[in-house]
Amino acid sequence: MDYVIIVAGGKGQRMGAEMPKQFLPVGGRPILMHTLERFRQYSEALEIILVLPHEQQEHWRELCREHGFAVEHHVVDGGATRFQSSYNGLCAIPDDEEGVVGIHDGVRPFVSVEVIGRCFETARKEKACIPVGPVTDTLRYIDPNGGGKNVQRSDYRVVQTPQTFDIALLKKAFAKACAPSPDTQQPTPEFTDDASVVEALGCEVQMVEGNRENIKITTPFDLLVAEALLKQ
Repeated sequence: MDYVIIVAGGKGQRMGAEMPKQFLPVGGRPILMHTLERFRQYSEALEIILVLPHEQQEHWRELCREHGFAVEHHVVDGGATRFQSSYNGLCAIPDDEEGVVGIHDGVRPFVSVEVIGRCFETARKEKACIPVGPVTDTLRYIDPNGGGKNVQRSDYRVVQTPQTFDIALLKKAFAKACAPSPDTQQPTPEFTDDASVVEALGCEVQMVEGNRENIKITTPFDLLVAEALLKQ
């Protein structure tokens, strides 16, 4: 069976809003609803696990009732960090389950169904996969002394989600990262995303083409872009 873990633990600080950013409306409905619907469009059989801070869950249930939101999903408690939230979502999957699991940002509602399919099918064959996009801006490296130089943007890619993995592989990677105790051990700083946890095992992560619209909505400007994208 395949799963997607949708991580939605933001507090909206960069958005400058009192409401957590995943609940802000785009097109009259919370961002998070658009995200869940996109994965349901990909597959009716996909198991959706939503990771939310415990204190936000009642508000989410109220929003679902208010909007008549009927996409089936399972809610689990978020952690203090992105790593811990991903781990909590992963723990909701039985240890003997076979298949592929994706981990996706709750505030990326415009990932295309084609990209989701591309990620899941590649992970099914190659065990680990991330969607990426080209860097369009000029990049500049800044050294520790404050100097810098431009670097070739063709050497870099922008990483998106869903990051998708063989379930057994991801569980093994997180277990190693949490050793000796998942309850007390903090992840090491190099784990900037879920793919880096898998790479720590020595596993190669395949890249596939993402879609330009798959933006992460974190600022008021992003909200304007999201409204424009929805109107398309």
